[in-house]
Amino acid sequence: MPAQNADQPRPVAKRLTVLSGPSGVGKSTVVAHLREVDPDVWLSVSVTTRAPRPGEREGVQYHFVTDEEFDRLIEQGELLEWACFAGNRYGTPRGPVQERLDSGVPVLLEIELQGARQVRESMSDALHVFLAPPSWEELVRRLTGRGTESDEVIQRRLEAAKVELAAEKEFDTTLVNTSVQEVCDELLALMTAPKV
Repeated sequence: MPAQNADQPRPVAKRLTVLSGPSGVGKSTVVAHLREVDPDVWLSVSVTTRAPRPGEREGVQYHFVTDEEFDRLIEQGELLEWACFAGNRYGTPRGPVQERLDSGVPVLLEIELQGARQVRESMSDALHVFLAPPSWEELVRRLTGRGTESDEVIQRRLEAAKVELAAEKEFDTTLVNTSVQEVCDELLALMTAPKV
């Protein structure tokens, strides 16, 4: 096998990677760090029916749409996955994801369990990565330590986390979030490894 010229770009798999895990495990932190380390990784921007929060910009955090527009996206098959959360709907536009994959750009979706299951149905060759906490106690500490939510909301999140943790076996691999840097390195290696 001939040696690869050092000037040649490394081969990148045309892989869709789905990152999921319980609330409070640090998915957003890991993704933000990964984008700093490797800006070539493309993170899909979801559509949502909720109103923008202060400081959020159209096309950056989300694409903000009406309920009618969201219905149309579903009917036209333009969403790769979608789910309801806290009275609003969120979904991943299919077109931009497919365009990036077709051009060989690694694509990352940070989505909830419900959405991850839908992606498995429609794109069976996606790599599904479960982000797990070091322990249940640590997850409880992270969720309660935020100090931004009521006890009732925290309890709902903890109940949902139990369900999400039980789904770990549905994923191709698990990364334990003990260090953001280590998880980023492992995730990047998985995303750019040749498909088996």
